[in-house]
Amino acid sequence: MVERDAKFDDIRPYYEEEIPAAMQRIADSGSFPLLASYVYPHEHIEDIRDQIRSYRTVRDFQLEVMRCVNEQVIARSITEFSYGGIEKLDPAKKYLFVSNHRDIMLDACLLQYILYMNGHETSEITFGANLMQGQLVTDIGKSNKMFKVERPGNNPRDFYRASLHLSEYIRYTLTQKKESVWIAQRNGRTKDGIDRTDQGIIKMFGMSRTDNKVDSLAELNIVPVAVSYEWESCDILKTLELYASQNTKYVKKPGEDLNSILTGIMQPKGRVHIEFCDMVTKDDLMQFSEATTSDFNRQVASLLDERICRAYRLTPNNYIAHDLRFGNTMYGSYYTSEQKDAYMKHLLKLQNYAESCEMDLLYDIFLGIYSNPVDSKNKYGKQSV
Repeated sequence: MVERDAKFDDIRPYYEEEIPAAMQRIADSGSFPLLASYVYPHEHIEDIRDQIRSYRTVRDFQLEVMRCVNEQVIARSITEFSYGGIEKLDPAKKYLFVSNHRDIMLDACLLQYILYMNGHETSEITFGANLMQGQLVTDIGKSNKMFKVERPGNNPRDFYRASLHLSEYIRYTLTQKKESVWIAQRNGRTKDGIDRTDQGIIKMFGMSRTDNKVDSLAELNIVPVAVSYEWESCDILKTLELYASQNTKYVKKPGEDLNSILTGIMQPKGRVHIEFCDMVTKDDLMQFSEATTSDFNRQVASLLDERICRAYRLTPNNYIAHDLRFGNTMYGSYYTSEQKDAYMKHLLKLQNYAESCEMDLLYDIFLGIYSNPVDSKNKYGKQSV
């Protein structure tokens, strides 16, 4: 058993002995009936409470609760759920999954479901401190192997300390605890449909081992992951946020993140595909070994971008949006008139904001969310991942 390190107590998930008390708090929560009615729609509330109170381990919670959450999301809001590349993973190895990020909760949760259903151990999951608010959310998150990521302000010293702490925990989790880790390729969700890895994330990975930048990253077994939604998660909410940020710094309203979580879960998503790309090997990294550390981080980030964008699965909605945005029919052979009508019907929901927004700009932002992945894919061609 790996020796526990108390310096990570401020961010780590729950230990096994903390699970029974967390289950009791979850079952007693005032919000429990609403949550239970979604996850277990045909069971009596008191029976569900007794079930929750009986769980004693993280595995119990993930198998009996989070598995059911994923199954309900797939059944109720996804018309086709698919995945690829899982055969590239060795169940005996631990990986750092670096994913494009479209939905606050589902990107990581659906990936855990795939891992579990294919005989792999689930991973630990990064979770923003801004989201881990309130006892119920904290209990659910930390029982689901989520660990807290602080987002410090503008103080460079605080930012450095938080980044180093996170880097050390990720490496400790992978190499000592022998657990995989999921993290987004950038701070926060992609709201404009442009999936780009922040080179600061790559820099953070290397902060916990500085003797050799190639070996430092190779040790982490980085696997890029591409998550694709036919109907973009929270597309209208993202459009409004991007619109509001055009002329001023956007400040989130109280409860906005929770609304995005619930919208992402409930909103119809159509087809959803998750692709595990090729792992970033030492040979991959060696081609950048002569670069300065800054250029090395940038080139590694670009390598992840290339694999994610190539693996991203485009749908008719992406091609429809591209043609609409640029006023042509370049991709007309990729969709039907019925599919275009369905997309237009969804697009017209933006009319609800006509009194307060400049509609041409609002439409362009919305169309960009769907059309930008086409341009990203074209940048790298359509080679295999």
